[in-house]
Amino acid sequence: MDYTNLFAGTGGKKSKVGIIGATRGYGYTLLAQILHVDLMELRAVCSRHPEECLAVLKEIGYDENKIVVCKDEEEIKKAPEDAIIIVADYRMVMECGVTGIVECTGNTTVSSDAAVIALNKGINVYMVSKETDSVSGPALHQLAAKNQAVYALVNGDQPRNLVDLISWGKTLGLEIIAAGKSSEYDFVWDRETGKLTYTDGSGIEEDMPQMLDCWRYEGTKTLEERKKLLGKYTEVICADLCEMNLVSNITGLVPATPTMDYPIAKPSELADILIPEEDGGILKKTGVVDVFHNLRGVDEASFAGGEYLIVKCDNAKMWELLEAKGHVVGRNKKYACIYWPYHMMGLESPITILLGDLLGIGTRTDCRQVSVLSGVAKEDLKAGTKFTVHGHHHEIDGLAPELLESKEVQNLAPYYLLSGTELTREVKKGQPITMDDVDLSGLDIYKLYVQGLNL
Repeated sequence: MDYTNLFAGTGGKKSKVGIIGATRGYGYTLLAQILHVDLMELRAVCSRHPEECLAVLKEIGYDENKIVVCKDEEEIKKAPEDAIIIVADYRMVMECGVTGIVECTGNTTVSSDAAVIALNKGINVYMVSKETDSVSGPALHQLAAKNQAVYALVNGDQPRNLVDLISWGKTLGLEIIAAGKSSEYDFVWDRETGKLTYTDGSGIEEDMPQMLDCWRYEGTKTLEERKKLLGKYTEVICADLCEMNLVSNITGLVPATPTMDYPIAKPSELADILIPEEDGGILKKTGVVDVFHNLRGVDEASFAGGEYLIVKCDNAKMWELLEAKGHVVGRNKKYACIYWPYHMMGLESPITILLGDLLGIGTRTDCRQVSVLSGVAKEDLKAGTKFTVHGHHHEIDGLAPELLESKEVQNLAPYYLLSGTELTREVKKGQPITMDDVDLSGLDIYKLYVQGLNL
């Protein structure tokens, strides 16, 4: 897509962005990139620590003379039109004259409330907090349409990038067998030394010369051998399932399994692995979302948590030509893998914001609760057990995540709807948490979830 040409007819209009939860991680990368985008201005930033926020903006290179810390609406009204306003209350961001807000707190209560306030004012919402979208995405898409505003996931995070890739494939008429992403970190093997490292920052390094025996893919038995060697480092990651939940709800693709398949594979092997069992692969059904662990040599580029499609090869001659160009075609010539080996966090997100603010592109009124991320008790849980989301992967102690088709869910409580609640009765090990096990009646996000279920 020629973005230069696409945005050329916007008549000098600019996006004025407000960011909620902005000083670290994703938010930092977005702040750093906005500074270089001609069609965009940073108008407001919400942080519980204004001094820290000020320091970050200065570090990135924003003009300190334009930055104003405001405590209330009166001070906001007095701020110059070109000021960058820092507020501690997320509700104040919507009073700063922004065209759109980017929500990246990861706090379901804050992000759902911020989204509703903004959309009811006709302010566009760009949702980074995947936890919130997994619960209320369908309802928020509808609310945006009702108020002639935009609600959208953001490029730079895997769900939106994958939705775009799927949309590209469907527009071209490709039959999509599976779509998904690699998990966040790679297994890296050095053939010369036999050392295996895992790039999750834990410092895991192990002598593993036996990887040579299963380095070349020879069928599903190779996956079993890799799992024996590396399985102790693998786990079902809640963030992965949550991201596939978002993609499922927008595209209609369903979970491959409740916990994803997670084969340990190289990108060059995916068209042999993520295909139907009857053709030598591991899928029990097609039209699914799934996740794999990336395996690579020490001198090979990472998949970088990127996104892939597995498509059917309808015209043998065409795919023979494409395979000769270096594209990934399976050994049986029935399937091919198309992939984007990146998700660049906030560096990419201005594209999403410009599409929404300048062209009104983003809202998907066909978004439905196709799948639900649920929580299953890892052990017997007593009445009164409190659920709190924490940690790098935004998980809840005592619960194992499972991604289920909504038609199988009945009254299961969405995983991130449980944040801040407590059990009203005992739940046995292996049982999922239902909406009867916790008191959700006072939660606004619960109301949004129910609205989404009724669409």
